[in-house]
Amino acid sequence: MKKFLLHPVTITAIVSTFILLLPYMVPTKAAPVWSDKELRAKALSVNLRPNPKTYKELLKAVDNPQNRLSREKIALGKKLFFDTRLSRDKTLNCASCHILNEGGDDNRPTAIGFHGRINPHHLNSPTVLNSALAKYEFWDGRAKDVEEQAGGPVQAPFEMNMTPKEVEARLNKDSALKAEFNKVFGKDKIVFGDVQKAIGAYERTLLTRGAYDEFLDGNNSAISASAKRGMTLFISKGCIGCHVGMGVGGLSIQKFPLRYYFSDYLGLVLNPKLSIKDSPYPFKNLGHFYGKGDMQLFRVPILRNITKTAPYFHNGSVKDIKEVVRIMSKYQLGDEFNKEQIKDVVEFLKTLEGKIVEY
Repeated sequence: MKKFLLHPVTITAIVSTFILLLPYMVPTKAAPVWSDKELRAKALSVNLRPNPKTYKELLKAVDNPQNRLSREKIALGKKLFFDTRLSRDKTLNCASCHILNEGGDDNRPTAIGFHGRINPHHLNSPTVLNSALAKYEFWDGRAKDVEEQAGGPVQAPFEMNMTPKEVEARLNKDSALKAEFNKVFGKDKIVFGDVQKAIGAYERTLLTRGAYDEFLDGNNSAISASAKRGMTLFISKGCIGCHVGMGVGGLSIQKFPLRYYFSDYLGLVLNPKLSIKDSPYPFKNLGHFYGKGDMQLFRVPILRNITKTAPYFHNGSVKDIKEVVRIMSKYQLGDEFNKEQIKDVVEFLKTLEGKIVEY
C-alpha cells in the first residue's frame, strides 16, 4: 500500500492555521456574579483604589521627595500652566492641549502646536488629569514623572517651540514672578528646572473623584447594575492585569497588540502589497509610531475620564469607546466581548468620570 505523506509546507500551514484559530476554539468562562460587598472587596484586593479626598491624603499619594508640595508652589505652578509666555508666539500654554474641563486633553486625533504644526508621529495628547499617579509619562513612557514631562512640550518644535534659556529670559523680566519664585525656591533667578517643578506640583493636584470612588468608599448606589457587571468583567476577565492603581492605569509599559488572528493575516494574503508594518495595529497606522524602542511598547493609559478623551489610542484612529473595548478584549485579552458585555464595560468606564478635587 502506498504511504500518504504530507509535504512539510502543508504541515506548516496546517499547524499555523490551528494556532491562529486556537483563540476561537477555546471556550471562555462566564463572568462571576458578586454581591456589592464582594465586588468592592475584590476591587480593593487587586489594587483598584479611590482617589484621596483631602490634601493630607493627597500628599501621601503623590508628593515627590525631589519636589515637595506646598500651597505656594502649587499656586505658582497653576499660574505657569496657563501662561502663554512659555510658547514662542505667546499663543499657547499647557492648557491649550490639556483642557481641564474636557477630560484633560484636547479631543483631537493629533496634537496641534506652534503655527498649526502637528505632531510628526500623529500622536494625540494624553490626559493631564490624574497623570501624577502614573509611573511613566508620554506614550512611550520616556519620562518618569510629571516634572520631567512638563519640560517636553515647551521645548518640542512642533508644540511650544522654546528653549530653556529663552523661557528663563522671558520670565526673569517679570519682577513680581521672580519674587514668587524666590519665595518658593529661594533663588534670585528663575531657572527652567524650577519652572518644571512648579508646573509638576500643580499637576499633582489634578486628581479627580466620581461615582467609582464613591462605590469603593462604600456607597452601593453610586453606580448602576450595568456598571457593576462591567466592573466585574473588568476584574474577572483580566483588564486589571494592566489597568490598576488609583489611576486605573499608567503603572506599566505593555506590548500592543498582544495577539494577531487568522483574519488579520488573511487580509495580508488578499492584498500582497500590505505587510504587518503597514499596520501592526487593528486600526490605521497613522504616524507610524511603534512605542518604546520601536517595539510596540506603550505606557498603559490612565482610564479615569477615558469616556471624555476621544478619539482613542496613540494616533487617535478610533472614535468610539465601544470599539476600543472590543479591540482591547480581542487583541489584549484574547476574549472578544459581545455587545452586552461591551455595553456593561462602557457603563463601568463612565463611572471613572470625575471632577477635579479642590485640595
